[in-house]
Amino acid sequence: MEMTYQDLRVQYIEQGQGPLVVLFHGWGANKELFGALINTLAAQYRVAAPDTPGFGQSQEPGEAWSLADYCDFSKAFIDHVAAPEDREVILAGHSHGGRTLIRLVGSGILERKVRKLILIDSAGIVHEKTPAQMRRIKRYKRGKKFLSLPPVKALFPHALEKLQSKSGSADYRMASPIMRQSMVKVVNEDVREYLPRIEAETLLVWGEQDQDTPLSDGQLMEKLIPGSGLAVLAGAGHFSFLDRQYQFLAVMRSFLGIGTGVGV
Repeated sequence: MEMTYQDLRVQYIEQGQGPLVVLFHGWGANKELFGALINTLAAQYRVAAPDTPGFGQSQEPGEAWSLADYCDFSKAFIDHVAAPEDREVILAGHSHGGRTLIRLVGSGILERKVRKLILIDSAGIVHEKTPAQMRRIKRYKRGKKFLSLPPVKALFPHALEKLQSKSGSADYRMASPIMRQSMVKVVNEDVREYLPRIEAETLLVWGEQDQDTPLSDGQLMEKLIPGSGLAVLAGAGHFSFLDRQYQFLAVMRSFLGIGTGVGV
């Protein structure tokens, strides 16, 4: 299915009937990764999952987005798929999708009540840089400054782009210039101030071996979100919902009452 947001074509999946559940994927991912989860939830719920602009089959924004921009999109998408009777919704997000939902739900700008919130290996906690990381950042900034000089740029027009493509994480290296700028904006915003403001019943699901958003982030979120609970999937990494799919889906069925005929 398709919607238009700020002149961007946005592709999404909608499946099932019942109360609305909306899923938001992580950075560099797409809605297709939620296939097994969507099929499981659709037994008792109406499930919608977009390709966030810049990922999957959706168009890339014309300029770099901030986390506030991703929140605005997420709110618009929820409003688009929600029916008039959907006064309450269930939201779930993985990694960057979780970070976006933390700010969105914690800011209180949604017009619908969030009945339940599911955060999967969520991003959003900014850690202090290590000395080694600081040295790498300084080297990169010096290189960028030098390669941006007009004479150098004229002689080596693609050198700066090559430097940027070799720097940062795999997600950063694989991204387009605009999405790299977006990523820099997003990853430097810490959302912990929004965590105590979340009133929805919240389930945190984490991979024990997550190296991108470490388990300590999930433990901190559990402390800061009132009444939340943390489920740790042994041996799983950052994509815990794929690494331990059977266990993850069992947790989802339990939390959302799937198979009981009751729902939430």
